[in-house]
Amino acid sequence: MNQQPLAIATIFLFIFLGLFVIFLIRVSAGHWPVLRRIRAFEAIKGLTSRAVETGRGLHLSLGIGGVADETTADSLAGLSIVNYLAEQAAVTGVAPTVSMANPTLMLFAQNVIQAIHLNDPSGGEDTYRNVRWIAPQPAAYAAGVMNLMNIDQPEANVMVGFFGDEYLLMGETAARRRLGHIGGTSNPNTLPFVYASAEETLLGEEIYAAGAYLQQHPAQVASLVTQDTMRLLVALFIFTGILLASMS
Repeated sequence: MNQQPLAIATIFLFIFLGLFVIFLIRVSAGHWPVLRRIRAFEAIKGLTSRAVETGRGLHLSLGIGGVADETTADSLAGLSIVNYLAEQAAVTGVAPTVSMANPTLMLFAQNVIQAIHLNDPSGGEDTYRNVRWIAPQPAAYAAGVMNLMNIDQPEANVMVGFFGDEYLLMGETAARRRLGHIGGTSNPNTLPFVYASAEETLLGEEIYAAGAYLQQHPAQVASLVTQDTMRLLVALFIFTGILLASMS
């Protein structure tokens, strides 16, 4: 059996881990990199203040994904935003309403909020109730979210996670009600719906940077820098291979 691909993958893995440790040490020491501006994350940072000013709530949809399949990464990206908004709610009292179609994701969202309010049980109880499992079927979930937006009339609607065609129904409702609408997913079939209906968008892998941009966790910032560095190394590796092949 050809061991060359495995050897190359192992080498790249060790390079990645080495770079990650180096960047993590630098970030932890205060050497923060300059991250590319993503307007959607800036908009999310301002949602709580907007809700306080208007006296209206926020809605965050985690989509139809779960935490034990190929949609896990998108779901975790949405949970990062839940974590950030829950931290803001602990200070301002504006608790977001979080909805999802997968019951296992509901448990994770509840645990995230419960951890934020660990030292404030009374404040966390109301926030805990705002995590809503609507329905497992995409169409039924979309109908529930549309009803929620029509009844609760939130100040803003954030939809980050895994979505399918049902996204267009929810996004159209948010746009029609002129809510502050921020959307993001990695599903390429859904991205046109996100771009058409949302005021600010997170396209593709941008959703995975939520923790680094919103909460500035050193490990996640270091991971972003490491990934960018690895992309550059892979590009140089490919270019060098092409150059050597053409010269031989």
